[in-house]
Amino acid sequence: MAMDILNQITEALSYAFIQRAVIAGCFMALGCSFLGIFLVLKRFSMIGDGLAHVSFATVALALLFHAQPMALSIPLVGLASLVILELNEKTRVYGDAAIGLVSSFGIALGVIIASTAGGFNVDLFSYLFGNILSVSDSEVWMTALISVTVALVVVLFYHDLFAITFDEEYARVSGIKVRMVNRILVLLTSFTVVLGIKIAGTMLVSSLIILPGISALQVVKSFRSTIALAGVFAVSSVILGIFISYVLDLPSGAVIVMVNFVFFTAAFLYRRVKG
Repeated sequence: MAMDILNQITEALSYAFIQRAVIAGCFMALGCSFLGIFLVLKRFSMIGDGLAHVSFATVALALLFHAQPMALSIPLVGLASLVILELNEKTRVYGDAAIGLVSSFGIALGVIIASTAGGFNVDLFSYLFGNILSVSDSEVWMTALISVTVALVVVLFYHDLFAITFDEEYARVSGIKVRMVNRILVLLTSFTVVLGIKIAGTMLVSSLIILPGISALQVVKSFRSTIALAGVFAVSSVILGIFISYVLDLPSGAVIVMVNFVFFTAAFLYRRVKG
């Protein structure tokens, strides 16, 4: 039995589309997990879900006009992330409410556009639920670029991000440009979400941002260790999810999320037993 599974995994790795899926998925997992730690601790983690709904609308719009979905989604979803931040900072609409407002608008607009275009076609359906096995070479490179950018920003702005995550007022008094750092954070999140919908779909992408981070928070206390462990959980979930979905012939995006949930459950139980 174990030998058969090993043979299937070896066979899977011989296919170029599996290789692309693993590479893109690992880069995406790292980007999501690094951002997710800061978003979870800032209680802004559901921005991934809100932006995923907006990306659904932008993909529907792109398909309606026969445009490249990513080319249209990246700037529009980036704009939506800034709108959410502006609502949170300048009005009495707080974080979760601002996200819900933009999210509901995005999903409603997407449904209207899809209906106008004649319903949910196959391409739009794939963006709803994800299809990592159809990732192209260009999308692999885009995913790698975004994830490397996220890693560089985390390294370069680590102390600023740490400060605004735990106490924005103190960070502002300390001379940190809170407004600029927050905008960098949400813009990187928007770009990551747009690429992430190809892997897990608009319905599941926020879990890639939330689950690795909260799983790591159950196990370690050091902030740096939490970021590192979240990356390990995220990458492992993608690799295991792809191979499990290949062997069992299941949707890859959903399996990746379920593996993440298993990691969270194991981390939670470990904390209860240890603590």
